Amino acid sequence: MTDRPDRFVLTPELSISRVITGLWQVADMERSGKPLDVERAADALGAYAAAGFDTFDMADHYGSAELVAGRLLARHEGTNRPRAFTKWCPTPGPMTAEIVRAGVEERLVRLGVETVDLLQLHWWSFEHPAWLDALHVFKDLQAEGKIGAIGLTNVDAAHLALAVADGIPVVTDQVSFSLLDRRAAGDLSAVCARTGTKLLAYGTLCGGFLTDRWLGKPEPEVIGDWSGMKYKRFIDAAGGWAVFQAVLEAAAAVGRRHGASIANVATRWVLDHPAVAGVIVGARIGEREHRADNLALFNLVFDAEDRERLAAALAGTTPIPGDCGDEYRRPPYLTASGDLSHHLDAIPSVFTAEPVAGRPGRSRVSSGSIWEPLAGYSRAVRDGDRIMVSGTTATHGVDRIVAPGDAGAQATYVLDKIAASLKALGGSMEDVVRTRVYLRRVEDWEAVSRAHGRVFGDIRPANTLLAVGALVGDYAVEIDAEAVVASS
Repeated sequence: MTDRPDRFVLTPELSISRVITGLWQVADMERSGKPLDVERAADALGAYAAAGFDTFDMADHYGSAELVAGRLLARHEGTNRPRAFTKWCPTPGPMTAEIVRAGVEERLVRLGVETVDLLQLHWWSFEHPAWLDALHVFKDLQAEGKIGAIGLTNVDAAHLALAVADGIPVVTDQVSFSLLDRRAAGDLSAVCARTGTKLLAYGTLCGGFLTDRWLGKPEPEVIGDWSGMKYKRFIDAAGGWAVFQAVLEAAAAVGRRHGASIANVATRWVLDHPAVAGVIVGARIGEREHRADNLALFNLVFDAEDRERLAAALAGTTPIPGDCGDEYRRPPYLTASGDLSHHLDAIPSVFTAEPVAGRPGRSRVSSGSIWEPLAGYSRAVRDGDRIMVSGTTATHGVDRIVAPGDAGAQATYVLDKIAASLKALGGSMEDVVRTRVYLRRVEDWEAVSRAHGRVFGDIRPANTLLAVGALVGDYAVEIDAEAVVASS
């Protein structure tokens, strides 16, 4: 990090504004079907850059945001041009080099650049392991100069650790982080401290709710914009409107001591976290501008009294459930559209069930590993309401070993693979009644047990853990499972 409080050096080639201008609201502004005027919108972004907010975050599905940013970039030359971060959010499926390259090339064309400063991958379901294939192609494209830095979006602690252990140089993970949503301060920050990955925090102002204009106001009955709909769900999950008002009042009191706004206090609180490189503050470009207020937060320094006041208010909130990104993958779905189960159920399974000839009521799945036909076994078999999953290792595709030597990361991958096997046969992790864990090294028991606990902490199946001293191949852990599918 530089000595400037408004800048952060992510890599030697990438210095960013600590307040990043988020362009997700472009999609909301274009909901009527009429795109923004690209030139006028680029003028608005230019005013942000001139004020020092020269870093912009967008995604492939944020309407014309990439085109607007591309027009701004075209007006600048050299290394002092604004920085453009974008995301690629493909539907889970095979991630061949051709598919990934096409996705990245589209980002380059829309931005009008030869190199994407920071390209971030969002992946809907880790049960489909091709997200690792996509990241390895990212790494190849980085070596070719098409990607500057690699980031992730809405990835939890376990899967960030898995990506890094599998050799991906992950510079950032973009996640929700605010006074109301403090999940990122836990396990994810611990992984960041170990790996050097930094967080880009969004939702810091909860879609504008963590601002002065909501202090003392009644709970809204109707919310008209996507951002507001999303973060009202976070407010409800954190304890409701009265609890939220208590947080606002504490932030306002801190702000009055320093001549700062509630938005300043909320943003400064997140920026002070050691894992955070920058916060992403959304802009309705050409409509509402907050540049002057955002500049003021760099003069704000909390003392012990400030922190105690905020901590007392936060103690009355309910922690947001799960880990970072869970709001997109499991209930309660804290998204603008709410329940995403229909979307997730539509994602094709990585495995395909097939009937066992001559055995009515029995079906099986295979993973494509070289070992299954060689040894004559299936990845999983269903007979009636029982599903039995074979001993599962971190074998990716035919024979690649994921995260060599890292037992905790391998366990995360293995459990995703087990979940995918169960799903293909009509079951789920909630149906699991027994697991067995085999370790190469007894000293890996805690890392693997924690991975097991993240998945089964509420399910609590019967479990046996053994240190067997040797596993076939260079694997640190192997896990099998048995499930009984509940009647519908």
